[in-house]
Amino acid sequence: MKKDISALTAFSFAAAALALSACGGGGGGGSSSSAGAATPASAPSSAGSPVTGTQSTAQYAGNSAQLAMFNQVNAYRQQCGLPAVQENTVLDQAAQAHAMWEGLNNTVADNETAGQQGFTGVSYFDRAVHFGFPSTGAMGWGVSANYWTTSALSETQYGQTLVNEWIATVYHSQAILTPVTTIGIGEYETSLNGFPAVWGSMSLINTSMQQLTTSGPITFPCQGVTGVPYKAVSENPMPPNTSGPWGTPVIVMGNATDTIVLTSGTMTDPSGNVINLQLLYSANDPNKLLQTYAAVAYPATPLAPNTTYTVSVSGTVNGATFTRPFTFTTGNIVS
Repeated sequence: MKKDISALTAFSFAAAALALSACGGGGGGGSSSSAGAATPASAPSSAGSPVTGTQSTAQYAGNSAQLAMFNQVNAYRQQCGLPAVQENTVLDQAAQAHAMWEGLNNTVADNETAGQQGFTGVSYFDRAVHFGFPSTGAMGWGVSANYWTTSALSETQYGQTLVNEWIATVYHSQAILTPVTTIGIGEYETSLNGFPAVWGSMSLINTSMQQLTTSGPITFPCQGVTGVPYKAVSENPMPPNTSGPWGTPVIVMGNATDTIVLTSGTMTDPSGNVINLQLLYSANDPNKLLQTYAAVAYPATPLAPNTTYTVSVSGTVNGATFTRPFTFTTGNIVS
């Protein structure tokens, strides 16, 4: 499998600031990339324009890649205590249009260019507004990715693979667990030299951030999680202190108004070998992409597949100390 893990964009238009922009090419490259200047995201007030199109139950077609992506995102969020996302049909239209734009133009990127096939707006936010999302007070994330395989997979496998690409990365994983609970999902398929090529995009956007936790930061993985990717091959920008593939990241997620700092992190394998984790948070991130309410602790080299690890991650949230001990088990997924 070859893939291009592209872009993620976090934005706070209530603060009139582009909070995060990064594009990437993975698994052998093929896409140029750059990281835009980042400014801290600030949560808009709870007041905002009404958001239409949110569904109490998912309306994606049965056995579709979109339904698989939706279910996979919620499976990851809910098993660690994060609130489930809800489908928003306006965001669906924007995400599907962007996935199609990627496939028609054979490129993975945050921003579209006017005049190209399938153009519906430059940014994730522009495309959401084009399809009817409120034009003020929006905050959230957009991510895109592409991969191709040498054999046909099921639609469910296509969707799950896209989400696993994002959750296994240091920077893109924030989007899956963000304090926003409405989502739009798009997936489009083409072929490359006769083999299936899959293009995906997700937008997690709302007019206010949601409170995730009242008891301090939440981690993913958390106690008892199984089957997560044991390594990621590439991301752009590459995570600090890595020279190749890295292992399962531990994402630490708080509320939108939190400031998280990590002070220590280890993983211990069944033989008792201790892995000292790389600690990344907004204040020490050289790429200035992590938000203040999120942090990541990750092994600089791959983990072993189908193996249980004991984790301890410590830090502070708004100055108060916290520690999160747990065990999780990797699968045989390579992202």
